[in-house]
Amino acid sequence: MKFRNFRMVSYVVYGRGSFDQLDEILAPQRKGDAPMIFLVDHYFQNGGGVRNGKSLTERIPLRGKDKIIFADVTYEPKTTQVDKLAKELKDEFGTVSGIIGIGGGSVMDLAKAVSLMMNNPGSSADYQGWDLVKLPGVYKAGIPTLSGTGAEVSRTTVLTGPTRKLGMNSDFTPFDQIVLDPELCANAPANQRFYTGMDCYIHCIESLQGTYLNEFSKSYGEKALELCRDVFVRKNTWDDECDDKLMMASYAGGMSIAYSQVGVAHAVSYGLSYLLGTKHGIGNCIVMNHLEDYYPEAVVEFKQMVDKNKIDIPVGICEGLSDEQFDTMINVSLGMKPLWENALGKDWESIMTREKLRALYEKL
Repeated sequence: MKFRNFRMVSYVVYGRGSFDQLDEILAPQRKGDAPMIFLVDHYFQNGGGVRNGKSLTERIPLRGKDKIIFADVTYEPKTTQVDKLAKELKDEFGTVSGIIGIGGGSVMDLAKAVSLMMNNPGSSADYQGWDLVKLPGVYKAGIPTLSGTGAEVSRTTVLTGPTRKLGMNSDFTPFDQIVLDPELCANAPANQRFYTGMDCYIHCIESLQGTYLNEFSKSYGEKALELCRDVFVRKNTWDDECDDKLMMASYAGGMSIAYSQVGVAHAVSYGLSYLLGTKHGIGNCIVMNHLEDYYPEAVVEFKQMVDKNKIDIPVGICEGLSDEQFDTMINVSLGMKPLWENALGKDWESIMTREKLRALYEKL
């Protein structure tokens, strides 16, 4: 098709306290006694997300055989983790009514991937790429507790596999339901909130300055960028309005790249993540710090936001790496062809040579 027929999230609920409607939302999706599985960020294992005296996990509407699984997202999701979870659920329950991801981008990506692997054969590594998934997964819902990744609206689920870090990009990947409740983001650690928020900011810059840009992407990207600036440039203290705005910036930023693409920061950070396990948000920040040649005005603004919000961006993370390790990162990064084409145009391979990319990694 000349124009992408864009599959979107089926249902969206937004508002402070909307998490409390979850039982009502899930009820029609239950299939007999097959359970709902709640994948919850391990950050909430010891409380957190308290409202009216109850923690987030105490507020999850468990019914029958429903199960909470705390997902360790110290490192980003791996295909082995997805396959193991899907196998355990099949062995224990046969089938499930749905997978509900409650957490940041990693947990939501994990939920999408496990949902797909409940119904698709083989390993999730078989589906890393574009439009390789053949069967819809079980029902899946995403509930962000951090804002910025856009995972709640994307058609991918980014996984580190045996040979690459790449998403399961498909029309079967988007959530059936998302619940956007800014209250769930309250009291997030400041550094983590910043890194994840910058993922959204960088989405917008890469989309708005990319060759794939169109009015659909531009409309969402400009609004998301405005909201990011409200939160990280204009505001001096963090308050409820910041959580409200950043949640909508994440949604709009995700919608922007859904009909365009990301660019240099994401392509380079994928190599870091694959080799070093660098988490996505912080990886983007590490790379963005050195992209004056590609996004000069944005890098100046980015550094101002880092200073204003008193955030530490790691440096020297590639010191002491071997030629083989640099080659691994370069191979992963250059494999992200749509990202490079969006950033640099159809002749990107003559612009971003292996030597030039090596020099960029050496700066990080």
